[in-house]
Amino acid sequence: MRRIYLDHAATTPVAKEVLEAMMPYFSEKFGNASSLHSFGREARDAVENSREKISRKLNAKEHKVIFTSGGTEANNLALKGVAFANKEKGKHIITTKIEHDCVLNACRWLEKNGFEVTYLNVDKEGFIDLNELENAIRDDTIIVSIMHANNEIGTIADLKSIGKICREKGVYFHSDACQSFCKVPIDLKQLPVDLLTINAHKIYGPKGVGALVIREGVKIDPLLHGGGHELGLRSGTENVPGIVGFAKAIDIIKEKDVEHMKRLRDMLIEGFSAIEESWLNGPKGDKRLCNNVNFTFRFVEGESLLLYLDSKGIAASTGSACSTRAIEPSHVLTAIGLSAADARSSLRFSVGKDNTEEEIKYVIDAVKEGVENLRRISPLAKNE
Repeated sequence: MRRIYLDHAATTPVAKEVLEAMMPYFSEKFGNASSLHSFGREARDAVENSREKISRKLNAKEHKVIFTSGGTEANNLALKGVAFANKEKGKHIITTKIEHDCVLNACRWLEKNGFEVTYLNVDKEGFIDLNELENAIRDDTIIVSIMHANNEIGTIADLKSIGKICREKGVYFHSDACQSFCKVPIDLKQLPVDLLTINAHKIYGPKGVGALVIREGVKIDPLLHGGGHELGLRSGTENVPGIVGFAKAIDIIKEKDVEHMKRLRDMLIEGFSAIEESWLNGPKGDKRLCNNVNFTFRFVEGESLLLYLDSKGIAASTGSACSTRAIEPSHVLTAIGLSAADARSSLRFSVGKDNTEEEIKYVIDAVKEGVENLRRISPLAKNE
């Protein structure tokens, strides 16, 4: 049976070039990057060269790259680290209702610890109202956290406009760019972003490594205390193979790959749009992530369609990979106005650079067939 992977928003395969770059640091160049001998210096050089390479990719001359275990840790460090380091300024945080679960749960934890959080509404495409953001900022606001590209519906936020408001109001701006990094241009010399979260496994790099990119002068406390690694902001022995793989992975996605993914994305959107009582969630065109398609197929249980597609060798998702086992409907889809039933009837397809037009045609046919078969036996459809 053929196997077609359309869940690249959850994770990507490690590219061969990335694996080759990592391999020596598992066994031959295995030193601890904090050791003073030649083995340690060899590992330290690899870490610092990787840090510099990622910094250049982001044009982050005024920022420092702090390696973490992934996007979740980096987001937690940004929110909690800034909140506790700036308690004398205030206790107010602003985010949106469609952030990744790690941001929302970090904010809920901060609420339990004396902070106040404003959760901004979004429109039907997932965009905030800039006026609402500006009005929400108070004298005691510490930080605004708004993701660059939404992991479920692909909405690309206007970081320049959001950051400009934050700068004018004197509050820090953090953005989770795990889905957009290397797919959407990010130039931190041009964008007023104080803290940026990125990770490796969405861009054909290894799992378990990410980074928080922090502008010089941002007041932030560490979450982990120990030997003072990562400029004192993230103690713990560095994952040298992972860091080397992360730096190599930023070379993998080329502009031609982004254009290719856009074509496949639009093929899926066009094909699914021909299915009655079905619609795209999120924006179209350049305001949407190049590889993201989220569709509602009304009167069909999303998990049933997911399992049907799996039987055909197709991997998709009912939402964020970090909450796919949750019983509750997607908080992102309900925030853009879908009913709980319609949210549960939705699937996310995220293409990769190596998917083909032939595969996409096969997927479209399989989805049409699956929706037709499932609606035939669905009590939801029969009740309409």
